[in-house]
Amino acid sequence: MDYSQSFAISAVGMNIERTRVDVAALNLANANTVQGVGGVSYQPLRVIAEARGVGALSSGANDAAAFGALVAQGLDADAVAVAAPLMQIVPTNAPPRLVYEPSHPLADKRGYVAYAAVDTATEMVSMMSATRAYEANVSAMNTTRTLALRALDIGSNT
Repeated sequence: MDYSQSFAISAVGMNIERTRVDVAALNLANANTVQGVGGVSYQPLRVIAEARGVGALSSGANDAAAFGALVAQGLDADAVAVAAPLMQIVPTNAPPRLVYEPSHPLADKRGYVAYAAVDTATEMVSMMSATRAYEANVSAMNTTRTLALRALDIGSNT
């Protein structure tokens, strides 16, 4: 049995989840960034990951057919390479969060300061879910490693 695909799947999952944690940390670090004089402010980012070949399909029966094709590809004995998902980091393009602070040096004529549109609660939830998913991938990799070592032990005892 070839365990390299199981290791590769876990590694890809851990890479995506690490990126999600990094992006959430970057968003949290810039949560109180003020829009500068030039009008450019920090835009919160999101990680979008999708399986190759599935993203263009609409929901419904096409997704079921695509999933069946991916399962058949995974069950094919000749399929060696693991199709890594496409991962993109995209800005949310959310409008800035306006806070009334008339004494702030960067306040506009009405007394509002434009902060980055980062929702700290959403970012913390995103970071916690990415951490849990990373831990699940580590657990899957450790289980695969244990199975491989046990298979080697069984093979050496015969």
